[in-house]
Amino acid sequence: MIKIVICDDEKDQRNFLEKVIVREMELQGLEYSLFQFVSGESLVAAIKKEDFDIIFLDIEMKSLDGIATAKAIRQCNKTTVIIFVTAYVDFVFQGYEVRALNYILKPCKTQSIVDVLNDALGELADTQDKFYTVETKGEIYKLNLKDVIYFSSDKRKIIAVTETKKVEFYGKLDDLPSELPSFFVRCHQRYLVNMKYVTAAENNFATVKGEKIPISRSRYQDFIISFAKSMLE
Repeated sequence: MIKIVICDDEKDQRNFLEKVIVREMELQGLEYSLFQFVSGESLVAAIKKEDFDIIFLDIEMKSLDGIATAKAIRQCNKTTVIIFVTAYVDFVFQGYEVRALNYILKPCKTQSIVDVLNDALGELADTQDKFYTVETKGEIYKLNLKDVIYFSSDKRKIIAVTETKKVEFYGKLDDLPSELPSFFVRCHQRYLVNMKYVTAAENNFATVKGEKIPISRSRYQDFIISFAKSMLE
C-alpha cells in the first residue's frame, strides 16, 4: 500500500492534484491511500505518528511554509519522497536542503503531475527492501539485499557478507549480477560489492565498510564510473 499525501492550503489545488493522482494510480493498478492536509503544522503532527511514502507539498503556505515543513518531515523520516508544488521557480533551489525529488510549477499541468508521480514511484521502488532467496544447509533463506555488503566466491560456494553474519550457498558469482539490483557491481573475479557501502576506490582497491576489496585491472574503469555515479545519488 502506497501512502500519498497532498498538503496545500488551497482546496481547488488539493482536489485537482488528487483527481490526477487517483486516475494514474488506478490506471497502473497500484494499491494506494491518499491523504489531504491543509497546513504544514497538521502534516508534521501526522508524520510523527505515521509514515507516508510520497508527499506533494505546497511551498507558499501560511504560518509554516513548505520548506520549514519539509525540514520537520526530514527530522522524522529520511526516505519519504517529497515533491514541491510552487508558483515560483526560485523556491525550487531550496529543495536541495531537504532532498526534494522534484517540483511542479503552478498552475499545475496534468502531464507534469503524472511525470513527477511516476518518478516518485520509481524512487520508492529503489528504496524498498529487496530480497534474494538462497538455499543453505537444507533451508531456504531470504537475504535482505540492502544489508549485504558484498558477495564473494570460494570455489563452488558464494558467501554473502553482512554486518552481523555470513551466509554460504552453492552457486556461481557470474550468475548473480543479472539477478540483483544495479547497486551491486562486480569489481573482481571473486567479488561483487554493494556500492552503497563503498566509501573509497584507489590503488586498485575499494574500501567497502572499512574492508579493502581488490579491483581487477580489467574492471577498474567501469567500477570507478559506477562509484562516481553512486556518490552523486
